[in-house]
Amino acid sequence: MRGTRRTRLCLAGVMAASALVATPAARAAERTDGHLTDLVNPFIGTRNEGNTFPGAAVPFGMVQLSPDTGHSTGYDYAHHSVRGFSLVHLSGVGCRIGGDLPVLPTTGDVTETDYARYAADFSHDDEEAGPGYYRVGLDSGIRAELTATTHTGVQRYTFPATSRANVLLNAAQSLHKPAGSAVEILDDHTVRTEISGHGFCRDTGPYTVYTITRFSRPFIAYGTWDGGTVTPGARTGHGGAYVRFDTTGDRTVEATTALSYVDARGAAGNLRAEGGRSFDAVRRRARQEWEDRLAAVRVRGGTRTLRRTFYSSLYRSYLAPNVGSDADGRYFGWDRRTHRARGFTYYQNWSLWDTYRTQAQLLALLAPREARDMARSVVAIDEDGGWLPKWGYGPVETNIMTGDPVTPFLTTAYHMGLLRGFEERTYRALRKNADGVPPAENPGVGREAAAEYIAHGFAPYVKGRPYAKMGDSDYHQGASVTLEYALADAMLAQMARGLGHEEDAARYAARSRNYRNIFDPATGFFRARDASGAFAGPADPARSVGFHEGTAWQYQWLVPQDLPGMAALFGGARAADDRLDAFFAYDRLLADPERTAREVWVHGDPYAYYNAATYNPQNEPDLIAPYTYLSTGQPWKTTDVVHAALTLFTDSPTGITGNDDLGTMSAWNVLSSIGLFPVQPGYDTWGLTTPVFDRVDLTLDRAYWPEGRLTVRAPGTSATDRYVQAVRTDGTPHRRTYLTTRALRSLRSLAFTVGPRPSEWGTGPGAAPPVLR
Repeated sequence: MRGTRRTRLCLAGVMAASALVATPAARAAERTDGHLTDLVNPFIGTRNEGNTFPGAAVPFGMVQLSPDTGHSTGYDYAHHSVRGFSLVHLSGVGCRIGGDLPVLPTTGDVTETDYARYAADFSHDDEEAGPGYYRVGLDSGIRAELTATTHTGVQRYTFPATSRANVLLNAAQSLHKPAGSAVEILDDHTVRTEISGHGFCRDTGPYTVYTITRFSRPFIAYGTWDGGTVTPGARTGHGGAYVRFDTTGDRTVEATTALSYVDARGAAGNLRAEGGRSFDAVRRRARQEWEDRLAAVRVRGGTRTLRRTFYSSLYRSYLAPNVGSDADGRYFGWDRRTHRARGFTYYQNWSLWDTYRTQAQLLALLAPREARDMARSVVAIDEDGGWLPKWGYGPVETNIMTGDPVTPFLTTAYHMGLLRGFEERTYRALRKNADGVPPAENPGVGREAAAEYIAHGFAPYVKGRPYAKMGDSDYHQGASVTLEYALADAMLAQMARGLGHEEDAARYAARSRNYRNIFDPATGFFRARDASGAFAGPADPARSVGFHEGTAWQYQWLVPQDLPGMAALFGGARAADDRLDAFFAYDRLLADPERTAREVWVHGDPYAYYNAATYNPQNEPDLIAPYTYLSTGQPWKTTDVVHAALTLFTDSPTGITGNDDLGTMSAWNVLSSIGLFPVQPGYDTWGLTTPVFDRVDLTLDRAYWPEGRLTVRAPGTSATDRYVQAVRTDGTPHRRTYLTTRALRSLRSLAFTVGPRPSEWGTGPGAAPPVLR
């Protein structure tokens, strides 16, 4: 009976499937693309709270030089005035941060010091962006162009003919809350600033950035301001500075601004190391850096629009984390002291609650050298500052989000072979984090509810509990925190076993089953417990409490370590399948995938996390949910759901599902499009589903991937032929729905045979991803 129902439903889905993948005729009509950078649209996600930025950056660069239009995170495509081009932007975050030193070219007298009042109007008709480059024509008649190196932002301003062409450098205003600023004009080419701020989703400890700006030609006048008072000829101030040029002859002014989180010497050193080149030379080099990165993945097939959304997502996946060390290797640590990174590049900006699910794995695959240094940097945070991070901005712990995301982040690095030589150092930090909490003097909260979780098997939900430190509290999200801790324990158990720590492995493996302790048999769903152990909040799982940015419906699948055990709680595999079908509105999905994705799954507001009983593709808790079907014997449904969700990524400013969260959503798109997805984040299990391209060629680093390349083929994949009939690995039939990292390393070819109907592939005994014990 199940097989009959399966075929009937899936045939209906084939007939109504959206054209995510081009038809054969459309594929034949597509011409070959030239530069891969031409396929990137940095404006994707700049509207409807995707919170991306269109400005200039290089891969993982410290500087992201981009326009600020008045949105809390920088740029909003719905706006039509720019307040300045500032140095620091985090791609896709949900709260204000960065925006340091907005710079704006103007003409005439300098009378206003509030950038909301002196903002310049512009039209999108006179605006363009590409990897490493941004240009806009301002209504004032000035053309502004931006490009970047790792530590510098480079500007070129083309003014009308005037004797009063100004560049305003605003040290006192930014996206974050100001804590102090100072500006100094050093000579007729150079301006230096020191800027301190704090903020993000909740108030955080302050951080300081140091900048030095060198102009390509001497300025003829200058001044500074404090508050609303402008003082011509002054060399120092606290609000900002202006410099003036005569452009009646040469109308072009170039400037290079170097950034450091360490000190003014660091900024000057970064300027010496990377400055001194023309704007065009820097732009060419930035474009080549991006071309080289994107060329690690070459796709064939699909429409040009599909390739544009794919490569734009790949581009955004490389924007963070960001280099935190200066050109001389120094960085400012979490102990508020200066350190030197020896033998590695120090990185910062850790949106771990998001990135541990997708982006960490993508970078380990495509950028393993950088991913290794990122892991080393996270361990350095523990060794410098005393504890592993949760959500770090620069040298500051924000404690935003909950659970224990750093554990699966680092265990991913371990299983991907990135920790060779410092496995035990990493394990010691993880063990300390899993079994305790940071001391009171440490700004971090770590596993805040560790004591109760270890003693009673769950993190309690304590409504209204005062915040112990800045940021979020695990006690306010006890149900989802229990699931997150249990997932982290499962991943740590595997690392402990691999390193020979058998007693620890057994202890963490036992704790990984703590998800069972918050299951309520009366409702059939996970549910928060209060400190006494009683279930808390409404019984309706769509209106549940204690789940961070989600509901019991959405979090019920966050048990990748033991999906059969989860299914048993629900009443068995059949009951789990039925619940999955209801969750994804599967019958409606088959009738109209794209409409279901946009009208049933998405609830309009990207921040509408609660009061929902369906899949939410706009936020992280559900990112692995479509792949649950790989473990319930119905892998073709993963294809249906994933391909419907991929239609939400479009080549437009609204083309991202919710906040991109430092590349998390973009990495989901890339991995799902390739057909390889980390279904057990923190371990080495890659789920398989139908790629959306005929062929994907991955060029891999031989130091970590001995074969040096992997070709994924799915000839004929289309809206009508999308179901896996067979999989072959280097020509050998592969009947499981997953691959391990070890198996992936030895492969040169992964071939999918696709067809118009579901098959028995992936439905046999042992085909599902493993249970982690």
